[in-house]
Amino acid sequence: MKKFFAEFRDFIATGNIIEIAVALILALKVKDVIDAFMEGVVNPLIGAIIGEPDIAELGFTIGDAFISIGLVLQAFINLIVVGFVLFLAVRAYNKFRKSGEAGPTEVELLTDIRDSLRSR
Repeated sequence: MKKFFAEFRDFIATGNIIEIAVALILALKVKDVIDAFMEGVVNPLIGAIIGEPDIAELGFTIGDAFISIGLVLQAFINLIVVGFVLFLAVRAYNKFRKSGEAGPTEVELLTDIRDSLRSR
């Protein structure tokens, strides 16, 4: 049983688990910000354009069932906004990562390997 808990402790203490936990917490907070932006800015603007106070109320009734086109539209807009924010975050991360790289290029490495093999 001690070995089991020691193995679990080592698993939790690895950097990957901690990084994933921090990323998950940050992602949930970014989601809160995006949700607030959607509810406070985007949805009221769309509602003002289409003449409805709440975009979720867009739809039609068939018998006793209400088919909400607005909920689908709202989910689609949320997807686009989240995708755009993630694109900007990944783009900034890639630029940051590339700016820190000062090593040789792939061609330079291959040339060095070739020259090293020739000298043998």
